[in-house]
Amino acid sequence: MFTQADHEYMNLALRLAEQGLYTTTPNPRVGCVLVNNGQIIGQGAHLKAGEPHAEIIAIRDAAAKFPNLIQGADAYVTLEPCSHFGKTPPCADALIKAGVKRVVAAMHDPNPQVAGNGLARLAAAGIKTERGLMESQAQELNAGFISRMTKNRPFVRVKIAASLDGKTALANGESKWITGETARQDVQHWRARSCAILTGIGTVLADDPQMNVRHIPNARQPLRVVVDSQLRISPTAKILAGGNTLIAFVSDPNNKVEALIKAGTALLNIHSDNDKVCLKQLLIHLAERGINEVMVEAGQTLNGALLALNLVDAFVFYYAPTLFGSDALSMLSIPSLQSMDDRTQLSFIDVRQFGQDIRVIAKPISKP
Repeated sequence: MFTQADHEYMNLALRLAEQGLYTTTPNPRVGCVLVNNGQIIGQGAHLKAGEPHAEIIAIRDAAAKFPNLIQGADAYVTLEPCSHFGKTPPCADALIKAGVKRVVAAMHDPNPQVAGNGLARLAAAGIKTERGLMESQAQELNAGFISRMTKNRPFVRVKIAASLDGKTALANGESKWITGETARQDVQHWRARSCAILTGIGTVLADDPQMNVRHIPNARQPLRVVVDSQLRISPTAKILAGGNTLIAFVSDPNNKVEALIKAGTALLNIHSDNDKVCLKQLLIHLAERGINEVMVEAGQTLNGALLALNLVDAFVFYYAPTLFGSDALSMLSIPSLQSMDDRTQLSFIDVRQFGQDIRVIAKPISKP
């Protein structure tokens, strides 16, 4: 049974892990707190792949401040300590060498190279291990890493800005701006935590967006991915500026491959029976590139296609206090339903206000 103090220390570890929200990809976000007899003696967070893990930083912190208190300390870690050699040595071994007596992990590491082996190694060394404290919070923090390790695809988050009647653009395609500045700034945080931004050629042709992170200090730029089956994109499109863009296509009827390559654009040729990019294969490819989280900022066609394939893990809706009318464009292109049993049901995760707009985070409920 976990105590109130256990919860407080793990909550601190989770806050530390959030320091790597924008930077750790492809690694998970992890925080660690070392405690001896009710005193916090060390803390750390993993911030970037190839750099020390949270446990190592916490041990170093404790060694600099309270070297005599590491022996017999409790370690609170948001993710099971690793047990394999990657770019850094196993954290489980470091905790054993440090002489901690107890390790509390919020969740198992879904990486098949670990998957319980870290806690097992600690237990074999005589260290008391416990798991499950604030597990749901830790899982949310690393939803993308979990998805990549267990589903072989990134966590897909679809962002949609809409009027209260569920429209995303006027009938003529005009859509700037539906929501206010405060809501748009919030979108930047979702972009910054994502490893890739996914959009469709329709959005690129209509809006010529950049799809980059703005106004977030020290945020790395996510990979920009365009679904463009017939390579209709212009080599001068803003989304191609500066590179860091991948175009997934099926065929090249207008012979644009060479010009796009010269523009510094990466191309991914995905064959498909229906002359459209296979979205499942695209996500598998992104996972192989170490992409944990994908944010979709697209129109109704791509949004609907992802939902139809059960590839949407969460929606982030921004509703503005305005009405567009029945002729305006919808959020998702969904075939006409014949029964209420065919509807997509959602579970509300979070609802809050940003300026005059309302943000709703919801997840599709899996059908039995």
